[in-house]
Amino acid sequence: MLRKRKHGAGDTGQALSPSTKEETTIIGERISIEGNIQGEGDLVIDGSVKGSIELDKHHLTVGSMGQVEANIHAENVTISGRMTGNIKAGCKVEITKDADFNGEIRAKRISVEDGAYLKAVIELDREPQEKTAPVGKPAEEEGSAPNEETLSLVRESDKGK
Repeated sequence: MLRKRKHGAGDTGQALSPSTKEETTIIGERISIEGNIQGEGDLVIDGSVKGSIELDKHHLTVGSMGQVEANIHAENVTISGRMTGNIKAGCKVEITKDADFNGEIRAKRISVEDGAYLKAVIELDREPQEKTAPVGKPAEEEGSAPNEETLSLVRESDKGK
């Protein structure tokens, strides 16, 4: 079963990430897809998917009944079912206690609940860091001013040699 669900005030369905999008597509338990999935919306997989999934700036959820063997590129990924493959997330990967994950993960953040099965290579992207002045030097003294006196370190016994 493939259906769309509109988010509303009375929506008590599966927990999904906060999203600015109005619709979520659900791949039901009895659906099996082999191939590439691309889209501009959130996706919940409770069925079986084999291939690649590209959801730039959107959320992918592998539900507890979901079985996925794919390379994934999405903003956020939540795994509660079985998944094998590579994940490249723009922001966060969340692996719940019921998940069974085997593969590679590249993201800015990752969370793994106690009890989850995880066999992975994980690469966390660093946030850009501001350069700071070296310890012990005020920021305005980094360069040499033209009127500064040069200090020479010469022993008294070496003078005149």
